[in-house]
Amino acid sequence: MPADLKAVIFDLDGTLVDTADEFIIVVQALRAEHGLAAMDEGLIRSTVSSGARALVSLALKLSEGQPEFERKRLRLLELYREVLGTAARPYPGIERLIGQLQARGIAWGVCTNKPRAYTAPLMNSLNFNPAPACTVCPDDVSETKPHPEPLYLSCKIIACAPHQAIYVGDHRRDIEAGRRAGMVTIAAAYGYIEPGDDPADWGATARVNCSTDLSSLILGTIN
Repeated sequence: MPADLKAVIFDLDGTLVDTADEFIIVVQALRAEHGLAAMDEGLIRSTVSSGARALVSLALKLSEGQPEFERKRLRLLELYREVLGTAARPYPGIERLIGQLQARGIAWGVCTNKPRAYTAPLMNSLNFNPAPACTVCPDDVSETKPHPEPLYLSCKIIACAPHQAIYVGDHRRDIEAGRRAGMVTIAAAYGYIEPGDDPADWGATARVNCSTDLSSLILGTIN
């Protein structure tokens, strides 16, 4: 971990907050609209980090090139707006960790590929205390993760150098972005891991299998 830690930055879905229950509701509702039976919830959960397009493909077996794909994606997002913030919860230990970081004068932030139109109401509903020092969304940058630009911006807002920050994420692109930015990275193996993927292969600085282990990993080595 950084000797002079100034900030801990989290990916959102699957890392800071468990939003899968909301997407399970949405995908099942979309399938029901098309006369399809409910599908395995585990498949939905493991696809959440890949975004709306992947969820549409999973739910309806459509590819992005098909004419009706975009209309179905927009419908999925409509359904998501109806449940946004109703079932999402911070992962166990996250709120305690945020309090511990505050007590040590360490900032925390969010860097996500989730558009601000969905990130802002979700974060408002969760009402973290203290609030994040930054919330960087795709709307704020020209390149998204795995490009390091969003993490450079996060560090700029927090006023720390990348090597003074940790990035925690549950997807290979999170770790790639963090590494390219020159940050210490932690793979959140408790998150939405896609079938056949292995966080051990992402090249992260460290890996945790449970969100409650983040505190001891991050804070245990700080003087």
